[in-house]
Amino acid sequence: RQRQMCIRDSMNPFLKATAQATEEAIINALVSANTMIGINNNTVYKLPHDELKNILKKYNRINE
Repeated sequence: RQRQMCIRDSMNPFLKATAQATEEAIINALVSANTMIGINNNTVYKLPHDELKNILKKYNRINE
């Protein structure tokens, strides 16, 4: 089989898109979560959307 090499700069947009898609998936999961009570009565609280939005703005992750 013959193999082809990718030029390093041509991969950069694909890697950037992958990172952005992963980040968006994590944020979507955080925003859609609800408060849950689990084993031994451990409670995990719903993430306040306004606080998340402020944190994302602070670190330039959203442009609103």
